[in-house]
Amino acid sequence: MSQTLAFVGLGNMGGPMARNLLKAGYALRVFDLSEDALASARKAGATVVATAAEAVTGVDGVISMLPASRHVESLYLGDNGLIRHIAPGTLVVDCSTIAPASARTVAKAAADRGLRFLDAPVSGGTAGAAAGTLTFIVGGDADAVQQARPWLDAMGKNIFHAGHHGAGQVAKIANNMLLAIHMAGTAEALSLGVANGLDPKVLSEIMSKSSGRNWSLELYNPWPGVMENVPASRGYSGGFGAALMLKDLGLAAEASIASGSPVPLGELARNLYSMHCQDAATLDFSSIVQLYRKQD
Repeated sequence: MSQTLAFVGLGNMGGPMARNLLKAGYALRVFDLSEDALASARKAGATVVATAAEAVTGVDGVISMLPASRHVESLYLGDNGLIRHIAPGTLVVDCSTIAPASARTVAKAAADRGLRFLDAPVSGGTAGAAAGTLTFIVGGDADAVQQARPWLDAMGKNIFHAGHHGAGQVAKIANNMLLAIHMAGTAEALSLGVANGLDPKVLSEIMSKSSGRNWSLELYNPWPGVMENVPASRGYSGGFGAALMLKDLGLAAEASIASGSPVPLGELARNLYSMHCQDAATLDFSSIVQLYRKQD
């Protein structure tokens, strides 16, 4: 018999993730604040409900995908938080990227109510969410990870158990800090080449076969016209917002302070994205190239 799951948060990432669960045969009860997102989910076959509390009633598991720590804490721990409504023994998987301390706080509160909790942030962007090829970086008990694996397999290609509660968030924050660093570096290198007369597509091909090759250059090129089916080819719409990257870099800064671990390049990337977000917070994070192109 098919399981019924609750899915809360149907944005650029959560929406396609939910659709892949539906395609895999799961029944979904969904909630989001966006009427458009709910309409899309209903069209795909999900049961739309009026509140998050209603979504988690009588389900076999709960999955959430929200923007930031405050949203996750409010959803689960607020005055009418979901841990009050989810049946004891239920597994909860939060796929948001949040502070490790927030993940541990929610996990403890869930355990106190007899629930099982995993922090399972994702990597792979909106394209990976749509294709069902996301990477899940999971923190929590190993047996809970095994229980969640069929759900995660329906949405992703790689599942890593990083460690205890909060470990998934630490790994994701470190990964996204590196992503911001090499995206900014790629944008800077391309801008330098173009300013000195090179074709950005030719330069990208050269660097992708040389020691400067990296994910941003090869799979998510930030220069318009170089690569199809990436945000740079559609005016930097969709994708992973610059404001969300700035949020993740802020989380990296907080983790750095808490652990006494220096992150000078991470801080430089955070400053660059802070400048960029003054004008382009809603654009994809690869639009950081515009900081350099303004000088052309």
